[in-house]
Amino acid sequence: GIADASKDNPTLQSFVFAALFPVNLLLILLTGGVLITGASATVPAAVLEKKAHWSSIPKVVAISWVGNLIGAVIFALLVHACDMNTGATAELAIQITYRRCSKDFIKTFIKGIGCNWLVCMAVFLSGQAQDMAGKMVGIWFPISCFVAIGFEHIPANF
Repeated sequence: GIADASKDNPTLQSFVFAALFPVNLLLILLTGGVLITGASATVPAAVLEKKAHWSSIPKVVAISWVGNLIGAVIFALLVHACDMNTGATAELAIQITYRRCSKDFIKTFIKGIGCNWLVCMAVFLSGQAQDMAGKMVGIWFPISCFVAIGFEHIPANF
């Protein structure tokens, strides 16, 4: 498995994670969903273009954040109910959690800004694409890039 292969090549696990992580945003955006990271750019842009009122910003961010939280809790409960968080998966989750919780707050905050910039770019590129392939490429590159760089996706860390 990937755990054995990454013993000889530690970057392999990061590469696979970076290659697969964009699937999450692909599924959400291509089905019409909204994430707080994308909403943090699209709603203020709509306000600046006079397509929405400024009061839409806190409303959409709050609804998106609550929806993301509910979805994360449901997903965690399903993973727990199916005993999917065991063995190598549990070890990886613990390693990631420890690394993320032991970092300097300011560095993590700045990495979060970098991450959100790339996520917003993925949302923008997806919206600009005219076909499914263009949307997939527009999402995949910025998202795999932020994962490979090591930026912090605060909602995903939450």
